[in-house]
Amino acid sequence: MTNQTILITGANRGIGLKLTEQFARDGWQVLACCRNPADAEQLHALAERGRVIELHALDVTNYEQVTALADLLKGRSIDILVSNAGIYGSKDAAFGRIDAAEWRQVLEVNTIAPFMLAQALVDQVAASRHKLMAVISSKVGSIADNSSGGSYQYRSSKTAVNQVVKSLSIDLAERGISVISLHPGWVQTDMGGPNAEISTDESASGLKAILQSAGQSQTGQFIEYNGSIIPW
Repeated sequence: MTNQTILITGANRGIGLKLTEQFARDGWQVLACCRNPADAEQLHALAERGRVIELHALDVTNYEQVTALADLLKGRSIDILVSNAGIYGSKDAAFGRIDAAEWRQVLEVNTIAPFMLAQALVDQVAASRHKLMAVISSKVGSIADNSSGGSYQYRSSKTAVNQVVKSLSIDLAERGISVISLHPGWVQTDMGGPNAEISTDESASGLKAILQSAGQSQTGQFIEYNGSIIPW
């Protein structure tokens, strides 16, 4: 059992739901955030099993909601803050068919929102024992790894959020906060599809191990769910 707390966005499905389940099973206090908790049947089912899960309504791009959540959690400590909520955009958005408005939305959710959440909850993380912020990024955001092109909206949003992570790791070091970017693998989720390589269980287990052990020696790194370091 533990008295530590983790906040997870996009906790109603996929990797977010599985991380919620696994951390709650280990006795962590889980602040599970999603846009519509009332419709999150699997999340409610987890909470009703007696696990220590608090449900919070949060649209990560509604910055008034983000501020309100920070106010609600004022005086509480958050050991691990996980920005997991994300979107892909249209999968057929190839060169010549890019919609600028949709691209802005992808950047808003995947890049700007994690920064705004970190900015709002920095005091709660700084007050904790573990002091870790993590962003669920993607290997497709690695410039060094890009050998296939395409996926302009999603790739650029993840490359940009990796830069956010790197800057936060420098700016928040004096407060003892570590900041990391995580690649969950190609996972069998709504986004990853049924032909993906690994299950949500396998991905979440690997991510959980990293989240529980990461500290200042890992801050500013881009880490795969299996512990491998990914080049920027």
